[in-house]
Amino acid sequence: MASFDILVTGGTLPDGTVTDIGIRGDRIAGMGDLAGAEAGEVIDATGDLVSPPFVDPHFHMDATLSYGTPRINASGTLLEGIALWGELKQLTTVDEMVERALTYCDWAVSMGLLAVRSHVDTCDDSLKGVEAMLHVREAVKPYLDLQLVAFPQDGFYRDPTARANTLHALDMGVDVVGGIPHFERTMAEGAASVRELCEIAAARGLLVDMHCDETDDPMSRHVEALAYETTRLGLQGRVAGSHLTSMHSMDNYYVSKLLPLMAEAELAAIPNPLINITLQGRHDTYPKRRGLTRVKEMQAAGLAVGWGQDCVRDPWYSLGTGDMLDVAFMGLHVAQMTSPEEMLRCFDMVTRVNAGILHLEDYGLAEGRLASLVVLDAGDPIEALRLRPDRLCVISKGRVVSRKARNDAALALPGRPGSVRRRHPVG
Repeated sequence: MASFDILVTGGTLPDGTVTDIGIRGDRIAGMGDLAGAEAGEVIDATGDLVSPPFVDPHFHMDATLSYGTPRINASGTLLEGIALWGELKQLTTVDEMVERALTYCDWAVSMGLLAVRSHVDTCDDSLKGVEAMLHVREAVKPYLDLQLVAFPQDGFYRDPTARANTLHALDMGVDVVGGIPHFERTMAEGAASVRELCEIAAARGLLVDMHCDETDDPMSRHVEALAYETTRLGLQGRVAGSHLTSMHSMDNYYVSKLLPLMAEAELAAIPNPLINITLQGRHDTYPKRRGLTRVKEMQAAGLAVGWGQDCVRDPWYSLGTGDMLDVAFMGLHVAQMTSPEEMLRCFDMVTRVNAGILHLEDYGLAEGRLASLVVLDAGDPIEALRLRPDRLCVISKGRVVSRKARNDAALALPGRPGSVRRRHPVG
């Protein structure tokens, strides 16, 4: 009988399959009924959900865990957050950014979040953030995949040195080309920035992930230019538009034209529900918009749509834990994705779909794939969304990197059970 380094027994996969998983080295070496197999360690996952790792396609790790420095965002707006970050990045050091980011990565691993795409600000002539995040990427490489986006936060053209610094960041080894066209001085300059940034990505063979139309203004339509440039340059399947909040406010006639263009370009879309509903609509009285993009409509058009976290304890957002199930839970509510099929899709959006957006290789629970998985105290993906449960065990690249004991609540109620667990499977 085969022998394994780790054997995970009796787990339930997201599709409902009950299976054992044998791990040898950093690979899944066997799946199915592996009763009788020898293993260096056996992890009993009977009745528990075994999922591929969670993936976050949109984050700002250079700013994370900086909340309150130099002060709190009093208005709660996107623009005040950008202004605060402009002050903070002048004050902070490389070492401080490294330490904050590594602390966040510890949180992420404990939550089963093992791949993150992080935008790093290139509107700083010292490129401290780039230096810090490149160091972090290397430090966490044994257990967490960190993909970096060169992000000209203050505008590729609007900031006088952003273009040169963004190119320098890419030369230093940043993975993905980013942009922020709606923050340029004019719509025309925004469209021009989309064009040049996509041309840079095409010339270098890189992916693109652009902050696009993160505004309540329905006339902010840079996603149209992004779709056009993607198709013109043959970048289909390699480009993501993040946020896309202006689509929330666009008229339906224009959207009926836009969605086929986005589908033709094979754009991916990354809404960030926790942050989008917090920052958008701040200028409204009532009715008050919540700014989440048209998730279900884009999915119906064939686009890959994945939930992103965006921020945790930084100038834009005071909360957050690194739990992608929190993100999916909020997205489920705001997008009104409440049917069983839609809820399953929400779980898929923080695992498989996001892995595809990041072009992760060897992702997923199948023989020969990288041995990374999460054991959750839930019976199925919908129950995981409802409970956002403990991660009982996290395995990254063949190593157990986090464990947590099952945490049932002890009760002292007459005539009732002595403990309670909030699991409640359908049927």
